[in-house]
Amino acid sequence: MSSAHRVLPTLLIATLPWLAACNPPPPAEELSRTVLVHIATPAPSAGTLFTGEVRARHEVELAFRVGGKIAARLADTGSEIRAGQPLARLDPNDLQLASGAAAAQLAAAESEVATSRAELERYTGLLAKKFVSQAAFDSRQHALNAALARHEQARAQSRISGNQVAYGTLSAEYPAVVSAVLADAGQVVAAGQPVFRIARPEEKEVLIAVPESRVEEIRKAKNFAVNLWADPKTVVAGELRELGAVADSQTRTYPARIRLIDPPPQVRLGMTARVILDQPASPSMLVPLSAVGDQGNGPFVWVVRDGKLEQRRVRVEAFREDGATISEGLQAGESVVVAGISRLSAGQSVIARAAPAPASQH
Repeated sequence: MSSAHRVLPTLLIATLPWLAACNPPPPAEELSRTVLVHIATPAPSAGTLFTGEVRARHEVELAFRVGGKIAARLADTGSEIRAGQPLARLDPNDLQLASGAAAAQLAAAESEVATSRAELERYTGLLAKKFVSQAAFDSRQHALNAALARHEQARAQSRISGNQVAYGTLSAEYPAVVSAVLADAGQVVAAGQPVFRIARPEEKEVLIAVPESRVEEIRKAKNFAVNLWADPKTVVAGELRELGAVADSQTRTYPARIRLIDPPPQVRLGMTARVILDQPASPSMLVPLSAVGDQGNGPFVWVVRDGKLEQRRVRVEAFREDGATISEGLQAGESVVVAGISRLSAGQSVIARAAPAPASQH
């Protein structure tokens, strides 16, 4: 082989790297990253929240009208009672003895009246025959009048004693629910001492405590929404029925009663309820807290548009438990990235997937 033929392959091998450098390989395709997004929506009204207790509008304490020892208690807390149903009884011995004594006094008064009337009739005949003086006759007349008065007194006392025997049985005048038992069998109670607290369940309301700074807000509110801590899905409309004029001496709060309008059967006395004052809808957008970032130049969010990322400067109105409200820089319906926002870059290709809904908080 000639020397010329040997030089040619050597030159070709030497020029291969130079040719490769002049024709670089095509760039690799950019991989799209999957991001979780949340659709911006108008922020619902946060409302003003108060916590209270479901109470009956009409709630009274029952007491015996006479004193004595409780012989039997016939109702417990939570019992539903009918009108006239016995709830407790006193030891009847002393009451019956008092009634018997009053009846005996009435019988004695009736006998005295009969005696005085008979004497007056005899003195009437003697006066006609001039056997007695007018003064003696007037004395018998006055004695009869006094006997009649004592008879009326004894009869009234006998009625009182008879009523007191009936007062030995405690009952309610209307259907109700026993909300508290304040005395038990064997206890000696005075007249008027509370034994039961009962509530009429047909009208229900929520009792809340209002701070001094919120009194006017409660007074001017037009709509109230009430839901139960045990059943948040049940929402009942309410209205302000009463707002206390004097603050509690210990808590320095004003009691307010919110009447429930047509409450469902599951609303029971004693339940914990939340009262929300409806406020006008906010024009701001609501996004999850994790969607808002700040690198020292102000808050921002990542918005997905046509498969690309766009960093958007925003103004945060408030941070709430349910997210952040954005007053400027975001429109309803835009897709906002909610996870990994610190590892994103503007113009990056992404695949948007809807983020899972947060778990409800009761």
